[in-house]
Amino acid sequence: MRQGTQGSTETGHPERARMPAGGPRVPPQPRAADVDRGRDAATAPGPGADGVRGEHTHSETPIPRPRPTVQRSSVRGQILDALRTALVSGELTPGELYSAPALGDRFGVSATPVREAMQQLALEGAVEVVPNRGFRVIERGARELAELAEVRSLIEVPVMLRLARTVPVERWADLRPLADATVRAAGTGCRVTYAESDRAFHRGLLALSGNEQLVHLAEDLHRRAQWPLVGGPAGRGRAELLADAAQHTALLDALISRDLDGVRALAGEHFAGAS
Repeated sequence: MRQGTQGSTETGHPERARMPAGGPRVPPQPRAADVDRGRDAATAPGPGADGVRGEHTHSETPIPRPRPTVQRSSVRGQILDALRTALVSGELTPGELYSAPALGDRFGVSATPVREAMQQLALEGAVEVVPNRGFRVIERGARELAELAEVRSLIEVPVMLRLARTVPVERWADLRPLADATVRAAGTGCRVTYAESDRAFHRGLLALSGNEQLVHLAEDLHRRAQWPLVGGPAGRGRAELLADAAQHTALLDALISRDLDGVRALAGEHFAGAS
């Protein structure tokens, strides 16, 4: 799914590029006019006991009628997840321009939830707003990737070392399924599947600290480190993913055995090779 800088604008024609058949989809949502009609119908007076609409005695309590609920936040969340997946998979190409109306057409929703999701991605540094045209995917280089790896290491390694000293051995058992899941995901060669399992392992590990702010901050940095580089391959191949997953298993073993030197070395190597 891609569109060049000569593609559609926020108010122009749909892009020429099409979302791949296997790409993420969001079920069609009700249009605003349909929602308004449903709301009017729901609040209109109903027939009374004598067949006259809207009539009731003063002693009766009107029965409240349910209003249709539009899951705007849910739609926006689904679109945001779909766009994040497209970033990792390379469907949204660095340097390319995409319009909210055209993307909304692909997803089967209005431009509003797409625009809201894109605004969130802009806050995360994934895209930049191009006034009256849409959103351009940020072009990232190797330097930014190295900086992200350094920041992740500075934040997470000290936490891992502290957890290695304090967390009981039996608590680490909860992370074994997450580490195994990364190995299975790496075996598929799917970058999106592996990216999700990779974040889940690190999220589960850091959650043992009990610091929710740390978990959210680290995951944001991790997600940004998974975006593809401009002018390079969309991501690592199957062999590289398998090697990365093997480091999760080795890191967990070092944490269980309280091998602090091993934890420090494995974590540093892991972040340096992350992408």
